[in-house]
Amino acid sequence: MSTSQDPHREADQDAYIEADEAEEIFTRDEDQPMDSDPEDEDQAMTYEDQEITLQNDSSAHFDGHSDSVFCVAQHPVYNNIVITGSGDDTAYIFDSTPRDERPVLPQSYESNPQPKGERTSLTPIAKLEGHTDTVNAVAFTEPKGEYVVTAGLDGRLRAWRDNSPQLTGLSWEFVAESQEVEEINWVAVCPCPNNDEEKRNVIALGANDGSAWVFRINHNDSAEPISMIQTFFQHTASCTAGAWTPDGNLLATVSEDGSFYVYDVWGAAAAAGISYSAGTSAVVGLTAEDQRFAVDGGLYSIAISPGGGIAAVGGAEGHIKVVGLPRLVSAGGAAKSKAKGPANQAASGASAAGTIMASLQAQSDGIESLSFSSPPLTLLAAGSVDGSIALFDAAHRFAVRRHIKDAHEGAAVIKVEFLQTNLAALASRPAAAATQGRPWLLTSAGMDGVVRRWDARGGTAASAEGLLKEWKGHLGLVENPEGEQSGGIMGFVQGFDGKRVVTAGDDGVALVFEE
Repeated sequence: MSTSQDPHREADQDAYIEADEAEEIFTRDEDQPMDSDPEDEDQAMTYEDQEITLQNDSSAHFDGHSDSVFCVAQHPVYNNIVITGSGDDTAYIFDSTPRDERPVLPQSYESNPQPKGERTSLTPIAKLEGHTDTVNAVAFTEPKGEYVVTAGLDGRLRAWRDNSPQLTGLSWEFVAESQEVEEINWVAVCPCPNNDEEKRNVIALGANDGSAWVFRINHNDSAEPISMIQTFFQHTASCTAGAWTPDGNLLATVSEDGSFYVYDVWGAAAAAGISYSAGTSAVVGLTAEDQRFAVDGGLYSIAISPGGGIAAVGGAEGHIKVVGLPRLVSAGGAAKSKAKGPANQAASGASAAGTIMASLQAQSDGIESLSFSSPPLTLLAAGSVDGSIALFDAAHRFAVRRHIKDAHEGAAVIKVEFLQTNLAALASRPAAAATQGRPWLLTSAGMDGVVRRWDARGGTAASAEGLLKEWKGHLGLVENPEGEQSGGIMGFVQGFDGKRVVTAGDDGVALVFEE
């Protein structure tokens, strides 16, 4: 979300931009009368007259929205199918594949300020309407992308069904709408390992009243196509982020009140003999009343390790808390999660559920985004409002391995994400396994409007900090005459292999970048 719509960022706006970065230059003749001759109007430079020089590294773009694009998601099987949600109260589904199957990157505006031909926008597959306020969360359901959901600041959850042959994502029809809360902050899709029917087409959402909800989408249920599975009301302030464990059994959420809860959605923890926290329906519950866990200013981001044994939550002033999660065991005595690696071993061997494994603070401002690497790496990446990225080693007591202090030139880092293995996609597309070989690849995007790629293993010939590549094309953070700030990247997706990145721009455009 932009700083104008995300309350917890408003206090940090000064960290995004310095005054000289948004400077406007006016040439004025003090003796000039107010009713100047039109021929002399070129004497003054207005905000609209400013010439902004941009570099555009994108291979394609989508500009169907008339306001900021706040969210983006991609199909779990066909990653070229993408959905974006916007401040114009709509969402669009489109194919991110450039029209030229072998695209040539366009010349930058700097080297070619007046190109002969203007590239046309990608054509939408579907326009999804019906919201009365900003669409700030979108998602395709797992495992096959049978449904897509949009959620907004109007509190509405709306679902559409893929009615195309073989679920190719090329045709969509409206299914139903549900409204249980005033505003929806986020949506998280339940993983569906091994096509588990119980977890198919299930999503969770968090609301501004602190509640968390779990729904199933099923258009064949004419009485209740969006059915409620669970509701949770432990938080006392806005529920700011949520994430599922990789097996889809547990849902973890955080809040502005500084609390963290892990819910046993399907009863798997209870069946394994794990008791709930006193007075709650959660298997883990930590609040600011425990001074070891207290974060003044609240929690706003969360990530769960690939093995499902560790949760990291991030909040104000650079605070990160690392917590052990329950290790669910089947009736046969074997751990349901078969993921291996030092991070997983550290979680299962060195901690019990709810144990605070580490309290970290390498950065000076709010933690906007967290991401664990896939095995064999054991890294946790954190992106901060202070413009930096920190890498912690989960196998060595979360020691700081690298702190890239100027990762986005002083602008807030909105998202960091390691390239992950998509188990649901691999189940339906075994050929994709050949592309799952770069767990060290870290992608970041910030309010400077730039996407950057990092080698998390260490420095490279190009950069001692591991910078591999950067893509530009979005506006950085700028200020208009009314004093309102806009620009930057609000999110991105990067597919199975990371070879294509699609962004959500606060400038109202989604850009497609390719390696």
